[in-house]
Amino acid sequence: MNAAFLFVSTFVLVLALGLQSQFVNNGHPFMAFANSLVIGASNLVLFKLAPEASGPEIAAYLLGGPFGIWTSMILFKHYAFWWAKRKLGATNEQTDEA
Repeated sequence: MNAAFLFVSTFVLVLALGLQSQFVNNGHPFMAFANSLVIGASNLVLFKLAPEASGPEIAAYLLGGPFGIWTSMILFKHYAFWWAKRKLGATNEQTDEA
């Protein structure tokens, strides 16, 4: 059970760190603020479970990171596409009204 918690907490932590970088670099302060809470919660779980990890738990911990960053990249790509499409729609509506 600890192996699953270690995998999930590492996955969520690295996912959130990857998204945090994108939120900060692309000027999304409210998303970055909210995402910081996810980073903190994931770190707390890791601090509790990682010091006593055994072999399979260490493997789960190590696998969570690569899957987390990969998912982060996919999510932000889709988020950025949705955000750009939404902004483009707002710009087109403003142009149509003028």
